[in-house]
Amino acid sequence: MIFTDKALDLLKQLEGLRLQAYQDDAGIWTVGYGHTGKDVVPGTLWTQAYADEALQRDLQRFVSGVQALVSSSPLAALNDNQFSALVIFAYNVGLQALAGSTLLRHINGGMVSYAPNDFMQWCHIHKDGVLVVDPGLQKRRQAEVALFIS
Repeated sequence: MIFTDKALDLLKQLEGLRLQAYQDDAGIWTVGYGHTGKDVVPGTLWTQAYADEALQRDLQRFVSGVQALVSSSPLAALNDNQFSALVIFAYNVGLQALAGSTLLRHINGGMVSYAPNDFMQWCHIHKDGVLVVDPGLQKRRQAEVALFIS
């Protein structure tokens, strides 16, 4: 399985690029193409080149993580677009969230046809104590599903 150039372009589009650290909707300090971590603090500034390098490092971690989480038989059955969509999803929600998801259970159980619906379960946020659909996440999940089924 490979993470495709088409998927890289989609990930960059979905994440956007910000060279100055900002707090995302969850209050997490973020920079570059959605990079988070202890190295991102208020005032962090990156160059375009550093953001590109960090994206490649982050992607390798998520590619390896998804490869480790998807069982060998289902992994072999996934096409490159399906694999890439899982990596983009994990990049957004985290490997731990993917590990505990129904999406992964269905993939590993050979029920790949359930995946589009499973992706769409991840477009909600808590707002004022109520779980609501976030239009930005809904659009993102739709893009991931479109890649997955292509």
